[in-house]
Amino acid sequence: MTEHTTDRTPDTVDNSPQNADWWRQAVVYQIYPRSFADANGDGIGDLVGITRRLDHLADLGVDAIWLSPFYPSELKDGGYDVADYRDVDPRLGTLDDFDAMVAEAHRLGLKLFVDIVPNHTSDQHIWFQEALASPPGSPARERYVFRDGTGPDGSLPPTDWEASFSGNAWKQVPDGQWYLHLFAPEQPDLNWEHDDVRADFQETLRFWSDRGVDGFRIDVAHGCAKNLAGPLADIGRPQYKGIHDDMPPGTHPYWDRDEVHEIYRDWRAVLDSYSPPRVAVAEAWVTNSRRVLYTRPDELHQAFNFEFLSAPWRTPDLAKVISESLHAADSVGATATWVLSNHDVVRHASRLGLPPGTDLEAWLRSDGHSPEPDRELGLRRARAATLLMLALPGSAYIYQGEELGLPEVADLRVEDLQDPVYGQSGGRRKGRDGCRVPLPWATDGPSYGFGEAPAWLPQPEGFGAPSVAAQDRDPDSHLAFYRTALRLRRELLRPGSPGSEVLGEAGMAEAEQLLHFTRSGGWECVVNVDGPPAHLPPGEVLLASGPLSEEGLLPADTAVWLRTSGSDSAAGGEG
Repeated sequence: MTEHTTDRTPDTVDNSPQNADWWRQAVVYQIYPRSFADANGDGIGDLVGITRRLDHLADLGVDAIWLSPFYPSELKDGGYDVADYRDVDPRLGTLDDFDAMVAEAHRLGLKLFVDIVPNHTSDQHIWFQEALASPPGSPARERYVFRDGTGPDGSLPPTDWEASFSGNAWKQVPDGQWYLHLFAPEQPDLNWEHDDVRADFQETLRFWSDRGVDGFRIDVAHGCAKNLAGPLADIGRPQYKGIHDDMPPGTHPYWDRDEVHEIYRDWRAVLDSYSPPRVAVAEAWVTNSRRVLYTRPDELHQAFNFEFLSAPWRTPDLAKVISESLHAADSVGATATWVLSNHDVVRHASRLGLPPGTDLEAWLRSDGHSPEPDRELGLRRARAATLLMLALPGSAYIYQGEELGLPEVADLRVEDLQDPVYGQSGGRRKGRDGCRVPLPWATDGPSYGFGEAPAWLPQPEGFGAPSVAAQDRDPDSHLAFYRTALRLRRELLRPGSPGSEVLGEAGMAEAEQLLHFTRSGGWECVVNVDGPPAHLPPGEVLLASGPLSEEGLLPADTAVWLRTSGSDSAAGGEG
């Protein structure tokens, strides 16, 4: 890794209500509401269930929680098909329940993010229902992207644009026109050139901010602006992920267009009107050089770093991603983000136990048997990757259940799948349900403590073994490791403590066998990703992701945090 120095941002964790920069080094825990905790026994997670389990997150040591959508929805895409952006789905609770959850989170010292889905609505949204009831060319249809079809009788789609879930991105309505849906047909895309759309989403930001929300995660942030002027143009080739190298940056018809930044400049003004300012993080599947544009000082605060999540478990690949990500964030005065799992990807405890180059779609279609994952290897690497992630400057985003070392539930039956990806792809892609299976809280019961009834997605047999109850008092458990790492991270980044400044330098050691970087103030992170056992630099081991060899060497797939000599010591040990 190339050397990296900066002194722009105080590198501390200060989660107090008065600290406007709390997000820069925060650890944020993602909750998928339907799968976290079920309080009313209907098999579906809800807001009251979340509120009752917030003490688990406070004990874990995170700084904030992020809720995936909890709005009224037909659940055609796990809640990302929103019918009303300023209410709670009755199956998940009420606005009063939401207010109680916010109050309890804040009492426990936890900040709260909510998901905003601006690219598309549900087809049940009042605007879209009005559009369907109105004729072509009517003002109601202008809020969406309606177009006449092609061919002699208009029976062909307006363009060859492809939906992210597979298939053509247009659906025809009875009067012959077509509407754009870059995701499921039940998720019509909004027209962000329309003043009503811009004004309504600003009102939504204010609505939740007024209720005490501290920040927002912006779904498909790179997809709102589209080139809708004149006849729409075909792209002429497969479009999965959308961006093509031969297109000048910012010119794709519907992904990552330069005009999208006007939207977020307007949003930033709304966010900054609160004291302390509200925070926003972008989900933008774009390259480093384009992602940083979303985090310029007058736009959003952070953007998810998916290169880190998808990097192979190899020293050179990780070193390259880390170095480039730090430099990119620093170039606009932002801080980097780090994430290993979320609600859209195979859980990293399983992913890291698969052979390099495994086709994850094919692996899921095999119900997780071809190849068989190495569960022990996956957990060992997951711990090392977590220690690496938590040592890096910036914010870390944790997905629910990763603190338990949960695996991907890859063998869900086809009849149990809920994700539209399976149906729209004709079975070529199994979908994302395997990482969304409800959490196990107890060692037994109809849903292992998730609720009093079986869960909405089947949990596998033996799911009580990695449950919270099974791990809670085990000092060698995965959960104990997370608690120790998060507590120690907070101590090391405490204002005025050694290591409270920004990353001082980073460099490769041991002939590129080790990933090794130093945090200013006297602590270091050393990871043996894939090399032979290696000597550690001098210093006190504060925390190790796994045991060292009898000779004190650092084995492969193991990470340590070190306190260099001459610095104050801190409690730690092997997790």
